[in-house]
Amino acid sequence: MKEKKQESYRVTPKKMAEGDNYQRGRGAQVNTKNRFLKDQHVREHVEGIDDWSESQQPTQYIEQEAKSLVNKVSSPDVGMSYSMNPYMGCEHGCIYCYARNSHEYWGYSAGLDFERKIIVKMNAPQLLRKFLMDPKWQGESISLSGNTDCYQPAEQKYRLTRSLLEVCREFNQPVGIISKNGGMVRDIDVLKEMAKKKLVSVMVTITSLNEDLRRVMEPRTTTSMQRLRLIQELSQAGVRVGVMMGPMIPGLNDHEMQRIMKAAKEHGAATTAYTFVRLNGSVKLLFHDWLYKNFPDRADKVWHMIEQSHGGQVNDSRWGVRMRGEGDIAEIISQQYRKYGKLYGMNAEELDLDTTIFRRPGAQGRLFD
Repeated sequence: MKEKKQESYRVTPKKMAEGDNYQRGRGAQVNTKNRFLKDQHVREHVEGIDDWSESQQPTQYIEQEAKSLVNKVSSPDVGMSYSMNPYMGCEHGCIYCYARNSHEYWGYSAGLDFERKIIVKMNAPQLLRKFLMDPKWQGESISLSGNTDCYQPAEQKYRLTRSLLEVCREFNQPVGIISKNGGMVRDIDVLKEMAKKKLVSVMVTITSLNEDLRRVMEPRTTTSMQRLRLIQELSQAGVRVGVMMGPMIPGLNDHEMQRIMKAAKEHGAATTAYTFVRLNGSVKLLFHDWLYKNFPDRADKVWHMIEQSHGGQVNDSRWGVRMRGEGDIAEIISQQYRKYGKLYGMNAEELDLDTTIFRRPGAQGRLFD
């Protein structure tokens, strides 16, 4: 009976999402309008124009010399004060990603452009070094991947994330990382060395253990098993690692919270976090299009449950509420999180980093440390 119950919860995309016009390997299926551009060609509704299909295009890397890298984070909901992102846009293609909207600032769409046009900040390591050399900087923790994933496929070619970590190691600069890509194992040597000084913590995102769901919701990410192995390898290397379950989407993956926490704990995760889905800006249109193409049998139900959790909307911009939702559905998820976190002994300690040993190369040590 137990096996049958688990099987009944499986979420499998419908065959209609496998038609000739479906962009395999992409989360978004259209390019939505850029709110900053006056003149542009977009397709937001497939029924609007007859016989229009998006062409399959390869990912384009746009190399740039950026003016800045480290940003001050004002939101109290995200658990970071500063962030840096070597890549803008993300080939992972996660359909729910709030970072999609930031691509519009670069003149692109939050849809397919976000996944196919990746901006590479070629001078990111130099910008970080310059930032850390500023006498006003006191070594507060910086989050790597506050917006887009620093270990997305572009990292295989450019290795900017590794270079940033090497700069942080040189300065004893604490850094927190969040990623869903198993490619992080390439840098385990640097991470292990920094971990000995409590200079790094990692959150590995696992949104679903259902590969059918993962393949359409996060099409160019590593599998859930690869992410669990990443957690295990990081833990065995002495790196402080946790699991980020986000976003939880009612009717799609919210029932998996216990399984994810249990699996993460068994592979060495020490802490957890989660977010509730929120569909801000163009993400609302993209997610709606994706949902009804992949899950037509339950799309209405899922959409309405998201609305019920954000006061009748699918997004809530209020700090303290927007990342958790409100109402009965959001409260049930919150109760599950607390219950299973306690059951599996998670979150017993904070992944605090040491901000007291920051040093600029060649500088004299601080007095009275």
